[in-house]
Amino acid sequence: MKIDVLYFAGCPNHTPTVQRVSEVVRRLGIDARVNEIEVKQGDDPKALRFAGSPTVLVNGRDIDPGAPSDASYGFGCRMFSGAGVPPVEMIERALREVLRSEGSKSR
Repeated sequence: MKIDVLYFAGCPNHTPTVQRVSEVVRRLGIDARVNEIEVKQGDDPKALRFAGSPTVLVNGRDIDPGAPSDASYGFGCRMFSGAGVPPVEMIERALREVLRSEGSKSR
């Protein structure tokens, strides 16, 4: 499983998001590393699937089922249900979906 947290420098929600994702990974017993990827001016937000800072991608997919469309990719602060850090439930759901999907592929 590949987990990426995309952010821009100075984002106050970057570190709390990495901590929250890491805690959920540990609690669920998932063997995965949380990668931190700084998105810089000049990078292509659409190519990176960067919907604002922070963006959490699991195997390249945004953890938010209501993630912004391609037209919304770009630099800006990201909000999740009124907060700057994704809810634990959203992170768990995304990780469990990938685990189920990977489990069904191995059968």
